[in-house]
Amino acid sequence: MNAHLNADDRTAFERLAREFAQTLLPGDSVALRGPLGAGKTTFVRAIVAELHGTDVATSPTFTFRHRYEGTPPIEHLDLYRIEHPKELSELGLHEAFTPDAIVLVEWPEHAPGLLPANAIEVHIEGAGEAPRRLTIESKPRSAS
Repeated sequence: MNAHLNADDRTAFERLAREFAQTLLPGDSVALRGPLGAGKTTFVRAIVAELHGTDVATSPTFTFRHRYEGTPPIEHLDLYRIEHPKELSELGLHEAFTPDAIVLVEWPEHAPGLLPANAIEVHIEGAGEAPRRLTIESKPRSAS
């Protein structure tokens, strides 16, 4: 699935994230790309709300990783502060990628090689009060 979606306001942006959430399965990994203020954490919050019925997601910028228990569990990684790839193993972030969880990764470009090759790519263009343009690129899921 490849899609280009436009959101004129925050409500539309969150609606698109909730619709996207309905396509996710345990074992999926999602790379969230976009500039500061694009709404990556807002996108994650809407996914967690859609799949778990609660809006508890916060940015793990300083802890690097949050796990939201539920069915399926959701792992949320924020790699903004990663400066060197060796930090990934020191932090154990690779442990987030399990077959039972959905993994959402902000700033994946700070950790080349961490995400599986079949990760879904979500590119968010726009920041601040500007409308958003989302591009979603998915690859075939690996067989379980």
